[in-house]
Amino acid sequence: MAVVQNRKMDTAISNLLSRQNYLVTQANDLARSFGNLTTFEHKVLDYCFSFVKAEDTSEHTYTVHMLDIIRHLGLNTSGKNYQRVGEAFRALNTKTAIYLRTYKNGKNGIIMTSLFDYIEIIEDGKIEFQFSKKVAPFVFELKQNFYSFKLSELSNVRSKYALTLLKLWNANSMGKLKKATIKGSLEEWQSWFLGSDKDGEPKKWSAGRFRQRVLGVSIKELGELYPKTVFYLTTEKNGRKVTGYRLDITPVKTALDI
Repeated sequence: MAVVQNRKMDTAISNLLSRQNYLVTQANDLARSFGNLTTFEHKVLDYCFSFVKAEDTSEHTYTVHMLDIIRHLGLNTSGKNYQRVGEAFRALNTKTAIYLRTYKNGKNGIIMTSLFDYIEIIEDGKIEFQFSKKVAPFVFELKQNFYSFKLSELSNVRSKYALTLLKLWNANSMGKLKKATIKGSLEEWQSWFLGSDKDGEPKKWSAGRFRQRVLGVSIKELGELYPKTVFYLTTEKNGRKVTGYRLDITPVKTALDI
């Protein structure tokens, strides 16, 4: 009887492991875990990441000020915008669940944690936060290898989809926004851009809707921001069924660049 119960338990845990689309094993995986954030929440998170230094440890406490965030985002100093920043931090606290794959004594497992250890908002507008000790090493690697562009460059992007694609481009290129190829299944692409619902289940759109409203919109915006770049999207299929996408991004030189 005990053997049967153990098998049922192993099967149940294996199913849980196989269903998690956000398992983090490297910094780039962490970057793809924020698909359910809004554009505004993405930009507040980018502002938080901008304070990370190479020498920081997991014990480091960061301090930011609401007024500085408001000014950085080009907003007026109304009470409404202070509240908006506060709500963004509340969302970052609730929307950044992280699943870390573990391996102990020959068994696979999951650590269920979140990006932040804590966020403290003080009455004078000061905000203190620490990253989760389990996640902090990925954050430090992410800052070094993924956020290798200026904060002002990120703030110029309008849509969350374009912001996500910009970061994916940077993560997959050999250097800052150079030639890159981004490949993934339809499910992977949707997890990067759409995130999950309130129950933690990956959001799913039809392939046509996703290509038009997400990939089309993000490629168009980045094409306007980086006009000397060619974006070529290939739809991968199994028969008539869309199985994934491949995006080739190639900066081009003109006679004026030579």
